[in-house]
Amino acid sequence: MKIKHLALALTVSTCIVFFACKKDAANSTLHIRMTDAPVALEEVNIDLVQVNVKFSKDTGWVSLQTTPGIYNLLGLQNGVDTLIAQGSFPSDVVKEIRLVLGDRNSIKANGQTYPMTIPSGAESGLKIKLSKKLQANLETLLIDFDAALSIKQEAEGYKLRPVLRIK
Repeated sequence: MKIKHLALALTVSTCIVFFACKKDAANSTLHIRMTDAPVALEEVNIDLVQVNVKFSKDTGWVSLQTTPGIYNLLGLQNGVDTLIAQGSFPSDVVKEIRLVLGDRNSIKANGQTYPMTIPSGAESGLKIKLSKKLQANLETLLIDFDAALSIKQEAEGYKLRPVLRIK
């Protein structure tokens, strides 16, 4: 009789642990971080306003808790990165990330600061397409912003045509 009670208690305990762990795994906290590759400029400043994500379930754009501000991408090199946004969501597949930028973007070269134009940066944002399944309780996506390939000096001034990779 004691063996039956022990087996029943063990079975109930196992089920409770299994379902409790399964419930925790249903949500994932998504962290978006940013870094940069080296470039021969003194500063590359972007005015980050908002970070949004789009999931495979067609729910439209979802705003993350964003840390807005002016980010000098050149301060994010050689293994340095920074947390720019986060949020908790049911496990799903991230299909797209959008960085919405303001109008205070600039570069500094040879001691001079120049405004930098970002075509549709404030309207539709810088979009990154991907297909990343959120599985863990904490999922981190690292955006590698390649300033060397992204900045072009044109007749009208400096323009940012972003080259972004997810790591």
